[in-house]
Amino acid sequence: MPAVPYWRLASFYAFYYAVLGAFSPYFSLYLEQRGLSPWWISVLMSFWYVTRVFVPSLWAAGSEQSGRPVVWLRAGSLLTGLSLLLFLLPLGVSGLIVAMLGFSIMMNGILPQFEALTLSHLGKKTSRYGRIRLWGSVGFLLVVLLYGLIFQHLSWYWLVPLMLPLVLLVWVSAQSNDFAEDYHTQEKPGWDAVKAILQRRQVKVFFLSVLLMQLSFGPFYVFYSLYLERHGYQPFVIGAYWAVGVLAEIIILFYARHWLARFSATRVVQFALLLGTIRWLLVAWFPDQPLLMALVQVIHAINFGAFFAACMVLVQRFFPGRLSVHGQGILYGFSSGAGGVAGALLSGLIWEVHGGAATFVMAAAASMLGFLLSVWFIRPRRNRLQPPTASAGNA
Repeated sequence: MPAVPYWRLASFYAFYYAVLGAFSPYFSLYLEQRGLSPWWISVLMSFWYVTRVFVPSLWAAGSEQSGRPVVWLRAGSLLTGLSLLLFLLPLGVSGLIVAMLGFSIMMNGILPQFEALTLSHLGKKTSRYGRIRLWGSVGFLLVVLLYGLIFQHLSWYWLVPLMLPLVLLVWVSAQSNDFAEDYHTQEKPGWDAVKAILQRRQVKVFFLSVLLMQLSFGPFYVFYSLYLERHGYQPFVIGAYWAVGVLAEIIILFYARHWLARFSATRVVQFALLLGTIRWLLVAWFPDQPLLMALVQVIHAINFGAFFAACMVLVQRFFPGRLSVHGQGILYGFSSGAGGVAGALLSGLIWEVHGGAATFVMAAAASMLGFLLSVWFIRPRRNRLQPPTASAGNA
């Protein structure tokens, strides 16, 4: 098998997640400065997740039919920047909705496709995924810290202009990446093969558990920065808290190859759901304890980092070969998309009626439900879709 183009793959993750390092923690603050209420902020931020419900699968189908899937990746990267430019216009709520939809569709279309591109180079060596993906966390971390410092002195109106160079770098990186050579020689799978996999109980419960995990992140992605700001934290401190979580995530991803060889990927998913319950309850009940809030962010290493790496292993086993692009589309669509929409909208409703703490209690309940379902209905065992290896771990 040809050598993995490590740095070309890593650069895309670094720049893509650098964009998210500006978007995820700070965009709700940007929208608030433009005069939007918490409800409208949650509605606009929910479009990020709404588009994940249908865009990845449609994008996967279109790129597969085109015969040149990488063209879709490169075009989507360019259109992401063009859609972001719309935010520079003096738009009302309806205009902001159009801009957010365009940005979300393009960003959410290209990531699952790039995940499939990366896995096409890794083949059965999916345990190496973590050391490539960690560069996304590095990009996120650097931007969170840098922009947190910058916005100590600048208005949030400057957020979009400062995101544009990062999107340009995403497009530049997309030009240098392509699917592995043998990917194009593999037989195109039909929908019957996808449907057969989706009929398996462990696959259905897996996607439902991921949906509930993403739902639990709704308050975090939409309102965490606002929640901390309401409790007296400055922008740089808010950025530092995000950075603590991402730094912990980088460490866990660096060692992913080793702990995935030792622990069942299914058990990692279950443990992450349980820790998520604890994390969100602590955020809800003790927001005025700065040291505890920093320590809670360390749980992000397992709650997100380990969880995500284990999910990639399971998806690649459930959907091998060219099925991987469909598996990624379903993962981001049904689970991350539907769960993200529900999390964002529930957060907005609960915040309006009961306040910030109640939104994180809801997150804890969702995470606990995902944990219970996965424990009751999924038993860790070696995956039947491909022979287990010592370096790949168990399902």
